[in-house]
Amino acid sequence: MGLLERFFRRLAETDEERLAKEIRTWAEAVPRAVRIAEAPTREPVKIAGIVRRMTYMPVSGHESLEVLLADGTGEMRVRWMGRRSIPGLSLGTKVVVEGVIGEERGARRMVNPRFEFGT
Repeated sequence: MGLLERFFRRLAETDEERLAKEIRTWAEAVPRAVRIAEAPTREPVKIAGIVRRMTYMPVSGHESLEVLLADGTGEMRVRWMGRRSIPGLSLGTKVVVEGVIGEERGARRMVNPRFEFGT
């Protein structure tokens, strides 16, 4: 591929495509991390991604914090029960979570995973 062709391809690339590519590159560099699109359900798995959305669910006695995690190949909901917030966790934060993926109403979800912030 020539220099001009790469330049024009990069020019035509949207911000969202560029961000997805950057996230994929980072996530693939995390040891033992599996892509969201390829992650099995009902098995322990490690996922690396970026927080795209955060939702606090104030249900009486059952509050929880839910984030939408994306890795450039897909998206997955991650929920921490009994939490209103997690210090350091905000939109755009790189996070590595470990847990078991389940399905709830057709959506893939991980509940109360172990986590660490990515660099």
